[in-house]
Amino acid sequence: MVKISIGVLCLILAVIFGNAMVVSGESDDESISVPLGVIHLGPPEDVEAKQPSVPFPHGTHFVYTCNTCHHQWEMDGPIENCTTSGCHDGVESPIKAGGGKVDEDELIAYYKTAYHKMCISCHREIKAQNESLEKSGRVLKDRLPNAGPSSCKGCHLPEE
Repeated sequence: MVKISIGVLCLILAVIFGNAMVVSGESDDESISVPLGVIHLGPPEDVEAKQPSVPFPHGTHFVYTCNTCHHQWEMDGPIENCTTSGCHDGVESPIKAGGGKVDEDELIAYYKTAYHKMCISCHREIKAQNESLEKSGRVLKDRLPNAGPSSCKGCHLPEE
């Protein structure tokens, strides 16, 4: 009941204060806007998309800390995009012809690997936890969390 009350209060505040909330750093100059709605994840601007962008409901992921995804953010500046220089900015797949071993750092620097590894592995982990709870026979007070999609077509929805 408390979770529902807090959720309703947050929803009311979001409606009152508009479509974004502000998270402040150490000074007013470092405030950033945190989108509540849907963000479309896609390749960097200079890369031709082979799949439709992925609609990412940012606001539904607020149950996790920002650092879960934005792992380089130090809580005192703007949160950067995943494809920012020095993070996951690789634009060509490091997969070697002939199936040779790929350096793990090169692989995770590739933007597609980072997105897929982060999103799909988290969704699959939630799904496994849900299945385990369902099979346990325990009586649950709350609904199980939505695991989210983990297939190509589940994430890359056809463009309208």
